[in-house]
Parts: sequence; structure tokens; C-alpha cells
Amino acid sequence: MIDVTDYSQQFGKIKVLTDVQFTIGRGEIVGLIGPSGSGKTTLIKSLIGLQQPTKGTVTVLGAKQPSLEQAEQIGYMAQADALYEDLTARGNLRYFGKLYGLKKDRLRARIETVLQFVDLKNDAARPIHQFSGGMKRRLSLAIALIHEPSLLLLDEPTVGIDPALKKTFWHEFEQLRRSGVTILVTTHVMDEAERCDRLLLIQHGRLIDAGTPAELVQRFGSIDEAFIQKERA
Repeated sequence: MIDVTDYSQQFGKIKVLTDVQFTIGRGEIVGLIGPSGSGKTTLIKSLIGLQQPTKGTVTVLGAKQPSLEQAEQIGYMAQADALYEDLTARGNLRYFGKLYGLKKDRLRARIETVLQFVDLKNDAARPIHQFSGGMKRRLSLAIALIHEPSLLLLDEPTVGIDPALKKTFWHEFEQLRRSGVTILVTTHVMDEAERCDRLLLIQHGRLIDAGTPAELVQRFGSIDEAFIQKERA
């Protein structure tokens, strides 16, 4: 699903990512873990094709990025909610669904399905400016799912939401994984990291280690300690 080889990203004289390499297979939840400013969002933007790699290759669903070839199979949830505040939740879903080429009966059916999935059916007719931050995050997830993507790229999807809603999100992610969807999720929250199938640890723009949560805990004592020991080394 994802193949990143010798990838580096530089903006002017600023090196953001250096010699990153990893693969992700179908039906995995993979966590991209690292502190703020470590390069997680830059990597996600390269995966969805928003920027040309400075070096190396980024291949997603068989297409070398940047490319629009596989856009209909990718769902993306950014850190910041990109919603139309004057539209209702259903109106936002209708708009973004049409952008993905959904029409008529399929569009209507998908809107109702994702509203149910994120528990916003009772609020679907309300304008977004009346929504709480958590409700906006739920709608952003629904938009990322509207076109039934096979790959989800989620950039810190639970930032700013309460613990109960976070638990709901992760239950939904696990449901999607069981249905065959591949998920790459960025986070710096350790309890979320432990729910992933595999972890990619990124620090100072470099991929410093990878493995299952259990493997990393066995090697370092904790996921947090992995960063501390790598920093000392």
C-alpha cells in the first residue's frame, strides 16, 4: 500500500526529513510516532501527493507521488478541520462526496452511513459554526471516509477531543482495519501508539526505529524510553 525509499524532504536550506524508508501492507494500522516538529505532517503531505520529494521515492497504491492517479482510494484527515462553517454537516458531506465523484443514490447512501458511523445523524442539519471542536473532528473523519477509501492517512485525528470520543475513534479505526482498510495515523500520545499493529518512530526528521508496540517495549522498556535512548545515542 505504501513504499517509501530513501526519501528526504528539504525546504530551502531546512532539512525536514532525511533518508526515510519503510513499507506498509494492506489491512494494517501503523502509527507514526514522534514529538511535535519531528516531520510527521511533512511525511503525510508527501504520501498524499502535495509535494515533490527532494530525494528518493514515495509510492502509494502503486503510483509514484506526487500523483492524482490513486486519489479516489485515499482518505485524508488533516490536523486542522477544513470545513465550510455555513453549511450543515450533511451539506459538507454532500459537497466533498461530489468532489470524489459520488452521485445520486450512492452519495445519499454514503452520507447516511458515515453520519451513523461517527454518531452525527441527530446533528446533520445543524450548521458547522454551531459544532463543538469534537463534533468537527468527527465530521472531518466522516468526510475522509465518504468515498470508501482503501487507505486512510490520519494526521493527529484525536488532538483536542475528550477521552471518551478518543476511545470511540479508535474503536472505529479498528472496525475499518477489520474490513481491510489500511490506516497510517500520526500521534505523540503513547496510549494510542499501543493500539497500533506497528509503529514507526520518527525524531529530528529521521526514522529511528520500527516494530510492534510489544517489540519496542521489550527492547527499550517503553516507547517513550526508545526516544530517550536514541537521543542519547
